[in-house]
Amino acid sequence: MSAAAVEQPHGDRPLTAEANRLMEHNPGNRVEIIGGQILVSPPPNAPHARALSRLRRLFAAAGLDGGETEVFEGVGLWLPTGKEDFAIPDLAVVDADIDDHLVESNSYDPACFRLVLEVTSSNWKTDLRDKVRAYASAKVPIYVIVDREHQRLHVLTDPAGADYDHHRPYSPGESVTLPKSIGAEVTLDVTGILQAGLTVRSS
Repeated sequence: MSAAAVEQPHGDRPLTAEANRLMEHNPGNRVEIIGGQILVSPPPNAPHARALSRLRRLFAAAGLDGGETEVFEGVGLWLPTGKEDFAIPDLAVVDADIDDHLVESNSYDPACFRLVLEVTSSNWKTDLRDKVRAYASAKVPIYVIVDREHQRLHVLTDPAGADYDHHRPYSPGESVTLPKSIGAEVTLDVTGILQAGLTVRSS
């Protein structure tokens, strides 16, 4: 999702209070706190939503949306990077008992997350930089980025500190089979996913 930094207010738990205010006044927008900054993302456009829907169908067809795991869009993930930090990934594969692990602000313990996925928008640097650090610090095992800006699909695995030990970009024409630790074998066709996310520009 695209994101724009918002000036931080002051007071007791100021970021959470301001994030809540922004959510109330901007329905449909996604508000996150990452690295001590409030990020506001507008609703996705149709190509973004189309790529996300295709991916969700793939995960569901593999049997991940029921039983030991569920597939969610827009569920909060509590981050260890700051006392008020949380992210809202576009898509996540989570343990089925996630309801038992609510932390705060509708965000859940990162230990419940087997995979997080982001589809980039105008501020793609947030997904390729800030969220890499955030999700690695939270020890999320697999982070997938559909990079519409550079027409790549990134798969990051093995979190270590504020980064991932393994980061492999895939190009159109390639396919990638995700680690079975998510609960099933899922193979992604890079071309199909990137094409689903293309914005058609009229001449």
